[in-house]
Amino acid sequence: MNAYHAFMKVIETGNFTKAAEELGYTQSAISQMVNSLEKELSTTLIFRSRTGITLTPDGEEFLPYIRNISNSHFELLEKQNEMMGLQSGLIRIGTFSSVACHWLPRLIRDFKSKYPAVHFNIYQGEYTVISNWVKEGYVDFGFVNPDAVYKLTTIPLQEDEMHAVLPINHRLAPKNKVSLKELSEEPYILLDEGEINEALSIFKENSIEPNIQYRVHDDYAIMSMIEQGLGISILPKLVLDRCPYNIETKPISPSVSRKISLVYKDKRVLPIASRYFIDFIIESFKETGNELNKE
Repeated sequence: MNAYHAFMKVIETGNFTKAAEELGYTQSAISQMVNSLEKELSTTLIFRSRTGITLTPDGEEFLPYIRNISNSHFELLEKQNEMMGLQSGLIRIGTFSSVACHWLPRLIRDFKSKYPAVHFNIYQGEYTVISNWVKEGYVDFGFVNPDAVYKLTTIPLQEDEMHAVLPINHRLAPKNKVSLKELSEEPYILLDEGEINEALSIFKENSIEPNIQYRVHDDYAIMSMIEQGLGISILPKLVLDRCPYNIETKPISPSVSRKISLVYKDKRVLPIASRYFIDFIIESFKETGNELNKE
């Protein structure tokens, strides 16, 4: 308890006795706190009488400043409690493989350098599944294509260009760009992303039907299949960075991209650690933009 808060409680209740009861102190202790404040400010703040208390002219002048100090002290205590909560926090994230492999490791590393006691549970799925996890409270927040989200808050992070992925000696490999029409003539390996699929959407918008031979849930399995000459695909540039496979990647005409956003239900009720990590992610993208996945 500080003298500023004791003074504000006396003003609020109108007398020392009620202030002492509400704060759990003796009347003498509250009087001593107010007296110490008056000595600190070298003035009299309160007139005391049998009918109650009234502010002196100096008290009226000092009141808004004392109120601000009292409020700021409470905010400081709340921040302290938040920071203590970060000593044992658990952050649950829903994500898809390219973000899990190329963004999250660096973000988690940098966040844990500030808050080493925080723990993470990471769940991988496709956009619609992640969105449902957020709605159901199975995860605190997630990474998604915002087009897959309904009645949730989304924060845009990045537009991720998508490229054609070909076997190393494919007939289209010498070209600078490949068209959707050319890609539709090849055995196509579809990255199955649930209800929202960027590659299928761009084919449909251009009235082109791809020759889908395989449906696969994992980007890296698709790249391995392409390396073995089983077909071609369209994959996001994010997953193609630092690619360990012997494959060719080419820009597409017309260009194709996907949007990546954070998604959460109600940030106000999220665990403290998750709120901090969301803010940390947003700030990281403001500082580094599209270079987050590169070091």
